[in-house]
Amino acid sequence: MAHPIITVEGNIGSGKTSLSERLAKDLNATLILETFADNPFLQKFFVRQQDYALGMEMFFMAERYEQIKDAVPDWDQLQQPVVIDYLFTKSLLYAQANLDEDEFHVFGKIFDILNPKLPTPDLIIYLHSNLDRLVANIHQRGREFELTVKKDYLQKIEGQYMRYFEQQPDCPVLLLDVSQADFVKQEIHYRQIHALMDRQHQSGIHRYTIK
Repeated sequence: MAHPIITVEGNIGSGKTSLSERLAKDLNATLILETFADNPFLQKFFVRQQDYALGMEMFFMAERYEQIKDAVPDWDQLQQPVVIDYLFTKSLLYAQANLDEDEFHVFGKIFDILNPKLPTPDLIIYLHSNLDRLVANIHQRGREFELTVKKDYLQKIEGQYMRYFEQQPDCPVLLLDVSQADFVKQEIHYRQIHALMDRQHQSGIHRYTIK
């Protein structure tokens, strides 16, 4: 396996779940998709962020940790590739964006205990779309709790990811601009992504445009 563990990431509305599903099917990989519907704080957060941010982020971190830990019987002896549509570090990045200083201090201590216990990806694919495209995708899929998301919040989240990737020396990061792409309906766009995955990449950020 060239990349035993592949993580697909991106902002809200970027299409990371759709790409993960397609890749997992083509690679005959175990697929791990983020769950969010069970989070009792999520919808409340988008109404009153300050009151519910810590509960929401703690719940998400616990869910992600348990899901990744339990998805594969033995992470050290993988029998097939694994495709995950989120980084566990996503928990820390969103917490940085959403929590105040004291809350983030507590959150970070728990994150630092859990993070070393989980496997790390061999390849990260990050899907970048411009803000107008993200907003259009969010409204098209129509999840009620997402419809109040503002462009400045999306920009803030992207900034968190970019700062993290700039300090990420452990694996290749394919930063793909998909603002003009439709890898669900346009086979040529999906094939471009797949071809980029097959290349040899050094650790660090590698930027490409899919169109």
